[in-house]
Amino acid sequence: MAFTVLIPARLASTRLPDKPLADIGGRPMVVRVAERAASSGAAAVVVAADDERIERACREHGVRCVLTRRDHASGSDRLAQACALLGLDGDDIVVNVQGDEPLIDPALVRETAALVAARTDCVMSTAAHAIDNAEDLRNPNVVKVVLDRQGLALYFSRAPIPWWRDGNAGSQGAAPAVPALAPSAPALAPALAPMLAPLRHIGLYGYRAGFLRGFPALAAAPLEQVEALEQLRVLWHGHRIAVLVAAAAPGPGVDTPADLERVRALFAAAARRNGGPSASG
Repeated sequence: MAFTVLIPARLASTRLPDKPLADIGGRPMVVRVAERAASSGAAAVVVAADDERIERACREHGVRCVLTRRDHASGSDRLAQACALLGLDGDDIVVNVQGDEPLIDPALVRETAALVAARTDCVMSTAAHAIDNAEDLRNPNVVKVVLDRQGLALYFSRAPIPWWRDGNAGSQGAAPAVPALAPSAPALAPALAPMLAPLRHIGLYGYRAGFLRGFPALAAAPLEQVEALEQLRVLWHGHRIAVLVAAAAPGPGVDTPADLERVRALFAAAARRNGGPSASG
């Protein structure tokens, strides 16, 4: 199965200026992401950049890059233009790997591509993993997803979903219970457990390129605007998203200076273990 990885990279960032160019073990972060993505077996890995400085950094490290408009409203809009520039269309499989995920699991990238290729009833695929603590369940920055019996997304939310009514009855503001951890939680049938346990959405997407190119023309959905979650536009318009439930959480992404220092430390530790100056993943 052939697929292309596209990595949207935007230079502006309110919490971490020039984030794609942040140094991690001697290489820009966007290059680290591309290196990880290349290990997935993708036919091509291409950065979709909004600035010549990103393009130059990619070129210096042998990473393919296309320049897209600076005024795109979202990463999906940027990827739609990249598909057009690269001539990707129809049933070509594209995987969107975020440009701030230098520790993304290459196997997860490959599996996300395989899922959308196999699910001909879906225009997209994405990934999730089980939430195992109440703090993540109540954190609005941790996006949750609930599935149907076929592994399709029913809804994405920043709120704690599914809400365990009996476990949280009378909690009056206490941390919500996590059914998978609570001793008194009812036993779940093994086949249904992944669908009913709280799931954290992983921001990794597989697309059919034809749908991705047409996505910007879809009207923004009210639910998308309320939750600030672009993937809700897909569900609002009646399309299907297949969800891969991963066995474990991916490596940490980079949103803040603290995140960057944590990832730098992980790369440095890997370099020491491997006896080299840097860790390419």
